[in-house]
Amino acid sequence: MFQKNKLVLLLVLCVFSYTINAQETPQEIPDTQVEPQELIVEETKIVEEKDSVSNFKKVKLDGISAVVGDYVILESDIEKTLIDLKSQGASTEDITRCSLLGKLMEDRLYAHQAVQDSILVSDDEVNATGDRQLQSLVQQIGSMEKVLKYYKKESEVAFREELYKINKLRMLSEKMQNSIVSEIEITPEEVRQFYNKIPKDERPVFGAEMEIAQIVKSPKPSQKEIQKVIDKLNGIKADVEDNDASFNVKAILYSQDPGSKPKGGFYSITKETGFDKTFKDVAFSLQEGEISEPFETQFGYHIIFIEKIRGQELDLRHILIQPEISDDAIAEAKKELDSIRAKINKGDFTFAQAALNFSDEKETKFDGGLLRNPTNFDSRFELTKMDPSLYNQVRNLKDNEISHPVIEEDPRGGPPKYKLLKVTNRYDEHVADFAKDYIKIQKLALTEKQFGEIKEWMAEHIKDTYISVNDSKKDCDFSNKWVKE
Repeated sequence: MFQKNKLVLLLVLCVFSYTINAQETPQEIPDTQVEPQELIVEETKIVEEKDSVSNFKKVKLDGISAVVGDYVILESDIEKTLIDLKSQGASTEDITRCSLLGKLMEDRLYAHQAVQDSILVSDDEVNATGDRQLQSLVQQIGSMEKVLKYYKKESEVAFREELYKINKLRMLSEKMQNSIVSEIEITPEEVRQFYNKIPKDERPVFGAEMEIAQIVKSPKPSQKEIQKVIDKLNGIKADVEDNDASFNVKAILYSQDPGSKPKGGFYSITKETGFDKTFKDVAFSLQEGEISEPFETQFGYHIIFIEKIRGQELDLRHILIQPEISDDAIAEAKKELDSIRAKINKGDFTFAQAALNFSDEKETKFDGGLLRNPTNFDSRFELTKMDPSLYNQVRNLKDNEISHPVIEEDPRGGPPKYKLLKVTNRYDEHVADFAKDYIKIQKLALTEKQFGEIKEWMAEHIKDTYISVNDSKKDCDFSNKWVKE
């Protein structure tokens, strides 16, 4: 039987993350705990009676809602988590304090068992995550002082300590969950059985989708412009090395990287940071205090200054300068795509053949120019979830029609490019079909199997772990059996 509610619950639980997302506007951070806090003793008041028998009046302070292994969950943790969800714009209509407590207990059971199983995260890894979050916040809000005021924190040290606790618990929890489901696989027969068990009137409906292919031409700068940029970067490098000029100031004056320019070109990175591979290779080949030679990435030409090496983490500053692309080069790229479009329409070659032979985009040219959905790497894009700019570029295209050249600015700061677009397939909104939607159905079946495995794991480890639930919460309708007999 297809357990819709279970799948929805699993997906909801997966997105409950209370750390700061570097790509979103900062919100209030919930004060979740990693280390067990000292128990808050209940205040007692002695009332004298005739025969001096003492009566005790209990006064509740910040009460303890539950204890899971080594972790304590306070009433304030639940309240702050609820506030955080509301501040992020999440609908809390169907979320109760009981369900939030259950989720917080799950997180702590994962983290507790991760430590028992020696699934650990290093301090460097946790601190690097916190550093990236703080850098993003400073960039968004303007300064560390404004960040501390926004989050009502007394000092940067206190804020870092809180981020450390939040991130460590989250990372331990995620690693434990991954270890539970990492080796779970599903066979085609299991997928078929899963699909056949879904009543026809309960089968999921998939929205209208399309597959899109593109041919990209990136206008190239002249060798003269490239050399001009290299000479400029070499001049900056020499001024810093020979005349003790400030790399920080030079980056503010000359860098064309919008993400780091206001911070004097500063980034803190590890080898896992999602930066360009060439950029990371150069950065990790340098010594502290060293400035690189000018080098090229997809964004332009750089020099890097290594400010500090902290284990596997680098504090660096860089300057990015992009060679100017002439109007003639831009016009030539458009002209070339016009010619390619005409030859495809004439039948000289197919769109896929043209993509392979002429496209400048390595990620798509070997697959007929087919775009991949960044959310799941599938070739299909659901219309209601498409990036608005991409949707606007293809929404009026008819079957087998190829767009005229479309110019697109690089949001990451690289040079502009021209592209031809084609909708290669369309899929109307429809009830799930086993043959047409096998990949989607397979993912649903795998999700349910993983959900079942997690439920079994939870039940087993709840039995073996010290768990205490406050009397006021024992009537909660938890999805797991937290209240032991």
